[in-house]
Amino acid sequence: ATMGFDVGVVPFNPDGWGPPDAPGAAPLLGGAVATASIPFAPFSRSDKLGRIADWTRNPGHPGAHGHHAAAASRDSVFDFSSADDSLAAAAEDSSFSLVDAKPPPKHPRFGPKWRFNQRPQLPQRRDEEVEAKRREAEKERARRERHYQNHRSHHHQGFRGNQQNTAKPSVDIQPDWTILEQIPFANFTKLSFAVNDQPEDLLVCGAVDSYDRAYDRVNPKTARRLERFKNRQFFKITTTDDPIIRRLAEEDKATVFATDAILAALMCTPRSILSWDIVVQRVGNKLFFDKREGSQLDLLTVNETAQEQLPENKDDINSAPALAVEATYINQNFSQQVLVRDGEKVTFDEPNPFASENEEAAPVCYRYRRWKLDDDISIIARCEVHAAGVDPSGARQFLTLNALNEFDPKITGVDWKQKLESQRGAVLATELKNNANKLARWTAQALLSGADMMKLGYVSRVHPRDHFNHSILTVMGYKPRDFATQINLNTANMWGIVKSIVDICMKFEEGKYVLVKDPAKPQMRIYQVPNDAFENDYVEEPLPEEEQIRPATDDVDATAQEMDAAAEAEANKATTQGGDGEKSADAAAA
Repeated sequence: ATMGFDVGVVPFNPDGWGPPDAPGAAPLLGGAVATASIPFAPFSRSDKLGRIADWTRNPGHPGAHGHHAAAASRDSVFDFSSADDSLAAAAEDSSFSLVDAKPPPKHPRFGPKWRFNQRPQLPQRRDEEVEAKRREAEKERARRERHYQNHRSHHHQGFRGNQQNTAKPSVDIQPDWTILEQIPFANFTKLSFAVNDQPEDLLVCGAVDSYDRAYDRVNPKTARRLERFKNRQFFKITTTDDPIIRRLAEEDKATVFATDAILAALMCTPRSILSWDIVVQRVGNKLFFDKREGSQLDLLTVNETAQEQLPENKDDINSAPALAVEATYINQNFSQQVLVRDGEKVTFDEPNPFASENEEAAPVCYRYRRWKLDDDISIIARCEVHAAGVDPSGARQFLTLNALNEFDPKITGVDWKQKLESQRGAVLATELKNNANKLARWTAQALLSGADMMKLGYVSRVHPRDHFNHSILTVMGYKPRDFATQINLNTANMWGIVKSIVDICMKFEEGKYVLVKDPAKPQMRIYQVPNDAFENDYVEEPLPEEEQIRPATDDVDATAQEMDAAAEAEANKATTQGGDGEKSADAAAA
């Protein structure tokens, strides 16, 4: 039979939770006093609430009869103190879990993969991680966009890896050449050698002009047009063609001879990407480090260490060969424009050993300096200084002048005309990434020459498609040692590389050798070549006088003349055309 249940009146307790404190005030629930049979436990708001009553509970045990069975059945719906009920409740709670219906976050298409982000993160850093992933995705999208544009305009050229696979060495390797050494760049990075920081000046030749401090105040808003110095001669004479070095070699002043450009290329070997070569001649107990005629060392590289490669098509003004000639042409003209015109020249012991009386030579100071590597080996190098200056205390300073060039902001990723005035650090950081080897070589040459300051000019095209007209946006000055520390150029490692190469070459027999940077791998190869290779042998007798003063033909000067002629022809052609032709004429005549 169905057991009846009479619900009495539940009183209101104004003093708190639960039934009243007075036993006489408790109502009758089902005909019995409820104060002793209904369990009550106080709880706080933070506690988890349990069940109040379970009407599905089995009413009493089989052995219960009569009044006791009815009371047990009635009270059992409020009793959860048994062990079975506790275990059942615990099992039920353990199996309970919330279902998160929130969709998983979307990850950037080109961002870091999910497997690298499985580490638990603190809750307060989730927003930072999401923001970092968003910035990373934006950078990746911009990089792919630049590559896509470069891919379209550069006739489907590949990445840097493809360039390394298809690049050719700077010199044609002949079948009769014998390979003697293969030196990985990893071996160079561990070398260190302490050399005397104060070398000995054996001779100082030439003359220099003073630096024009007005160019320190130039900014993109007051940019100055880059002038052309067509009549000035620039000399890139190799070691064995230098009459001063020949004279010092005959006097046994040292055992190793080189130029600052050649030593800088050796010192910065681990930073190079493109192929280059240096000729080594062993004559008796002496070593001569030379460059070939038309060597790549005479040209400046552009975007050598950038991620995207430049096209090799010579017809493209943004190709690697065209930009190398343009950068060298800009560097030469910049070094002459920032000098004081018709000022008092600073002269030295002897005149320029390469200039004749009937020509105008670019003012350069040649310092023949000697370093002692050990008790038996010392090295003499011809170092260049481009200008003179005065420090705040009134003492004379030596300066080196070099220019960085901007050809297309869409390729480099930074617009100098907009960023140079407000974000100079970002512009320099981009150049250090794209031209790490070139800037390291300039710094090494400044350290070798003992320059007090190195001036870096930022020269940009007037229009990205006009490679004839340029403007100087600004000039920055740095101390060579401070700048070397900034770009992580270690002088001890630089001299360690030179010392190791000299020791290797000193073990060879007399003859001619060539050091070639491998175009596809970060390593250097040393070949033994015939004595008549490159037609640049060392002769003990000094050169005749007419050969000593005869200037060497500079490919860059010839190319510069061709560029000037092409610029004039382009301007004349533009004046006869309409539309875009008139715009080109205005740009060329600006």
